[in-house]
Amino acid sequence: MESVQRTRITDLSWGTIEVKIGEKTMHFRDAKIWPGGAREWDWNETGTGHSPGIQIADVEELLDHEPEVIILSRGQNRRLQIKQETRAFLEKQGIPFYLEETNQAVKHFNDLSQEGKQVAGLFHTTC
Repeated sequence: MESVQRTRITDLSWGTIEVKIGEKTMHFRDAKIWPGGAREWDWNETGTGHSPGIQIADVEELLDHEPEVIILSRGQNRRLQIKQETRAFLEKQGIPFYLEETNQAVKHFNDLSQEGKQVAGLFHTTC
């Protein structure tokens, strides 16, 4: 894999997340983040909602970036669910994944990134 700039989450508050990749800083409401990149996570693209939760289509883009680990946040109040089909799909890929409250997910993402792991994630910044 080619060398990518370090990706880290530098700020999280209700309704916004700040991501820094190298010297570039970006702000999102919800975010898809991968080694060397990030973009807005628009739930309308896949029909995601708190229920049924995270869809396979939400995580497929992350896999395109060949992460070693995936972090999925459930929101700051843990309202976002994950479909059973999505869990099974990720397990079949053989890539470890973690489903965590958003503040914990941000810390976990940054810790793994700091360790040099190729980590990707979905981050929901509100409920």
